[in-house]
Amino acid sequence: MAEASLELEELEIVLERGNHGLGFNIRGGVDIPYVQGDSGIFVTKIREDGAAFLDGRLREGDKILEINGFSLDRVTHNEAVQHFVNAGETVTLRVLQGAEEAILQRRENEESENGPNQSSGSSSNINPSDSSSGLGLATIVGGSLALIAALAAGAYFIHRNMRK
Repeated sequence: MAEASLELEELEIVLERGNHGLGFNIRGGVDIPYVQGDSGIFVTKIREDGAAFLDGRLREGDKILEINGFSLDRVTHNEAVQHFVNAGETVTLRVLQGAEEAILQRRENEESENGPNQSSGSSSNINPSDSSSGLGLATIVGGSLALIAALAAGAYFIHRNMRK
């Protein structure tokens, strides 16, 4: 997969869910990749009141490799969400810091060397930062579970509190 050739730091982060939850959003999975050519689970937003923000080590663009020892390699988005929902109060994450940026930079370098559409990986044209793709998928981890609203370009999320 894409991370095999990346030389990025893997980090273990232990978070206590607390009153405001883990406090970050995720996107990705084998069914709806967030980064073209990589089906991993990526952090897309850190909430200021959550455990991740207070800890300070988890960042937007980090790839979550494991949660409580369970590998998130080749899981669907919903499977990843369920692992977060059922993770308990103390959550141990293994993350690849800066993975999204490194993958996109590598792809850009490959395209400049080989021309567009010559890089390895998926042929999907989904761009997660482009709302015109019609894909609007994210999950708010630790306190809320997003329901998907991807019916048209620019669709937004609907979410419901699912805290246990």
